[in-house]
Amino acid sequence: MRGLDGKVAIVTGGGQGIGRALSLRLAAEGCKVAIFDLSTAAGEETAKLAGPGATVRTWQLDVSDLPAVQAAVEAVEAELGPIWALVNNAGWDRPAPFLKTTPEFWDKVISINLTGNLNTHYAVAGRMVEHGGGRIINIASDAAKVGTAMEAVYSACKGGLISFTKSIARELARKNVLCNAVCPGPTNTPMMAEVAGTGPEAEKWKAALERGIPLGRMGEPEDYAGIVALLASEDGAYITGQAISVSGGMNMV
Repeated sequence: MRGLDGKVAIVTGGGQGIGRALSLRLAAEGCKVAIFDLSTAAGEETAKLAGPGATVRTWQLDVSDLPAVQAAVEAVEAELGPIWALVNNAGWDRPAPFLKTTPEFWDKVISINLTGNLNTHYAVAGRMVEHGGGRIINIASDAAKVGTAMEAVYSACKGGLISFTKSIARELARKNVLCNAVCPGPTNTPMMAEVAGTGPEAEKWKAALERGIPLGRMGEPEDYAGIVALLASEDGAYITGQAISVSGGMNMV
């Protein structure tokens, strides 16, 4: 991709799963990658996988903590330079029927999947404007477009993230800050494995899920790395305000 070499990119939740794949791809494109993750060990493992020639640093923080996010952003610019790309990937959910959940559960889902993204935009977008441009890529979900049973609050957060992305894209377009959302479908990640469990029933559930995907398989973290690199690069310089599904054709909306 054009224009990424030497650029600074923040990836939230970059220590594992989709976030790890995104961090590794951006590092391979020449970016200096700052991982924001609850797990320092996971971030450091990602840095090892990037190889000795890559610049990958980890800041341990909770994205729902605005002062912590602001302090980390300040530290990233002091150590690595002006931030060019922000990839909001950090997320969490625990599938359950909505009527079986609690307000405490809603608060946790919202704080990570929606408020955390507001925090990072708030801490980074103004700096991008000052620097003359930047790219924001929000990892949403196809659940935001069609809804998902057992994930009502999560789906609401991701729907809100798409709307927020489009609104910020309109506000910042004339400042050369482009904002887009990428919407994954079901993906083989540690969180998915935790939800699915193991054994014959888990395999039956996975097989049924895959039958509903035209390409015949669940997504892999690496399936999203190319579109994120494109949107962060100069090759994506005329794309903003979009919510792009990457789901094997599962939801053609």
